[in-house]
Amino acid sequence: MALAIVYTRATVGVVAPLVTVEVHLSNGMANFNMVGLPEKTVRESKDRIRSALMNTHFEFPVRRITINLAPADLPKEGGRYDLPIALGILAASGQLPCEELEKYEFIGELALSGELRPVKGILPLVLGAYQSGRQLIVPEENAHEAALVQQAHVLSAKHILDVCAHLQGEKSLLRCTHDSSPATTTHTMDLADVKGQPHAKRALLIAAAGQHSLLFVGPPGTGKTMLASRLPTILPELSEEQALEVAAVASISNTGFNIAQWRQIPFRAPHHSGSGPALVGGGRPPRPGEISLAHRGVLFLDELPEFNRHVLECLREPLESGSVTISRAAYQTCFPAQFQLVAAMNPCPCGYAGSGDDNCRCAPDQVTRYLNKISGPMLDRIDMHVEVARVSQTELNNETKERSESSAVLREKIILAREVQYTRQSKCNALLSTSELDVMAKLAKEAQDLLTHIMTKFNFSARVHHRLIKVARTIADMDGMPEVTAPCISEALSYRGLDRIRKNISA
Repeated sequence: MALAIVYTRATVGVVAPLVTVEVHLSNGMANFNMVGLPEKTVRESKDRIRSALMNTHFEFPVRRITINLAPADLPKEGGRYDLPIALGILAASGQLPCEELEKYEFIGELALSGELRPVKGILPLVLGAYQSGRQLIVPEENAHEAALVQQAHVLSAKHILDVCAHLQGEKSLLRCTHDSSPATTTHTMDLADVKGQPHAKRALLIAAAGQHSLLFVGPPGTGKTMLASRLPTILPELSEEQALEVAAVASISNTGFNIAQWRQIPFRAPHHSGSGPALVGGGRPPRPGEISLAHRGVLFLDELPEFNRHVLECLREPLESGSVTISRAAYQTCFPAQFQLVAAMNPCPCGYAGSGDDNCRCAPDQVTRYLNKISGPMLDRIDMHVEVARVSQTELNNETKERSESSAVLREKIILAREVQYTRQSKCNALLSTSELDVMAKLAKEAQDLLTHIMTKFNFSARVHHRLIKVARTIADMDGMPEVTAPCISEALSYRGLDRIRKNISA
């Protein structure tokens, strides 16, 4: 048969659309043509394939070879198409049975010796093959990652000869397997290591319980970074589905997915010199940025005002929608970005304003300009602004004082608060819509009166109004109260410190 059809997949964001490789052999001058919008790395595959087939003692057809990668309007990049193209040539030239190819999808880059080399972005391919009902054959080095989708039937091969032997029924390939026992995450840090700061620790627990965004404001050396870096240690473990989402995003990134990080909560802390595309994603083909790599985890922005204002404004839409869409002239790609934002900043350019000493020499207009580096709309989207004061020398030196509760103990409290929320509304409080708040976060009469007084006095926006209720709802859940009371609203207001500071300065 002079025509063979082989199935494989491309990668577009976290989606893996089906690609049909059509191989046709015809009479005429020997030539190798490839159509279907292949990029340079794909067009170069003809030399790798020719050498791989000849070095494995297959016959490379001296005929006119036409390769069509359908659909033609989908860009194809990388060496992942080497194996399906090579198998298509063997089937079209009668060296492999064509009927066996219909049951499988293939992915892998070929070495000149015929060995299979790993490719990035395996997890989306596995999920796509599983949904289509076909088996997937991947390079052996991708086996551990591919096995994470336990429902899929994935086979691994080290050499193209192993794939051919399997298709001819001579020797079966092994199925990729994964240890199904629950993964245990060992943290080297503990929230009990942070001395003092009861107010900041309480805010961190509330943020973890309701998945609220959080901003620490305080002088240098007060423990802002220590607190933020210990947030993952008190968060509930990822479910199997959430872990697959995290692994799929990491799989298509430039660094790829590390199997040792399976089911670990992502913690991303980009430097303030990073660009907008580095934060939200971009490139050709599009790759996920820091906010997508922090999906289902924590994005920590230290020295928040030092970030370029344009870069910070890129966070506004993902904070609301939980996803980011990268649109360019030739393509549009959507990445998940449901992350928990934690940021830290100093109260003034020198960092010592309000620290209780006379070290600060910043003029009021300098402080105003510094705080205005973060726009009002951006601050509105951060649920909690927590002032972190200096720890007294007595607390630092008191070695005999009983340590605060460990992260393991606090995590159990967070899990209980999350269970209350998921039982009531199937999501965390921070993700509630405006209409859902009216039903899920009912205010007591005293709480409603207090909230009205607060909105009148501070002239907060409607967005802040809703975020105050969300934080108060989480406080009520942690304290085991069915409705939001006035003390819950009062405590939620105490976590909007930067709003009050900015209004006092402008006044």
